[in-house]
Amino acid sequence: MKAEATRTQIVEAADRLFYRQGYEHTSFAAIAEAVHISRGNFYYHFKSKDDILRAVIAARLEDRRRMLTRWEAEEADPAARIRRFVEIVAANRADIQNYGCPVGTMTTELAKLGHPALDEAGGLFTLFRTWLREQFTRLGHREQADALAMHVLAFSQGVATLAHAFKDEDFIHREVQRMHHWLSRYSAGAQGTAPVDGPRAGT
Repeated sequence: MKAEATRTQIVEAADRLFYRQGYEHTSFAAIAEAVHISRGNFYYHFKSKDDILRAVIAARLEDRRRMLTRWEAEEADPAARIRRFVEIVAANRADIQNYGCPVGTMTTELAKLGHPALDEAGGLFTLFRTWLREQFTRLGHREQADALAMHVLAFSQGVATLAHAFKDEDFIHREVQRMHHWLSRYSAGAQGTAPVDGPRAGT
């Protein structure tokens, strides 16, 4: 049990450091220091930084799956579930302004490195895309569901990127409210008539 707990601590520490410093700029020593364990004990659990990276990605996937499952249990309305997703950028605004989106920053870095774990990291976007598509399908927009899901993903990534660049919290709140307004056109009762376009200025 102690070994399992130590492994979990290593993965959690690596997750934080990869997010804040980037994968390439995070060393074995930095992770071991964050967990306060010896290098020997560290190598008992992970033989390479790539092994840790894959464990971090797997942990993130599991965490996000639990989050989505919880939202489905707490919200009967698919539109309310989508709104929960939209609110992520506001709820995590401090970290996003400082470090960007954890999913977006990792996939961008791994893409630049040509890292073989890129597809695994991109699985987080696939998870969100699939889940959002299902929510729009349940709202009656089956034919547009994937395009709508991708629009919501593009919104979250765009806001996160610009919030990180400009450190503008008001911008985050404004864009979240505009997205809520846009989503109201796709809620139950607004079946299949609205075009797949984004919120316009002044709306």
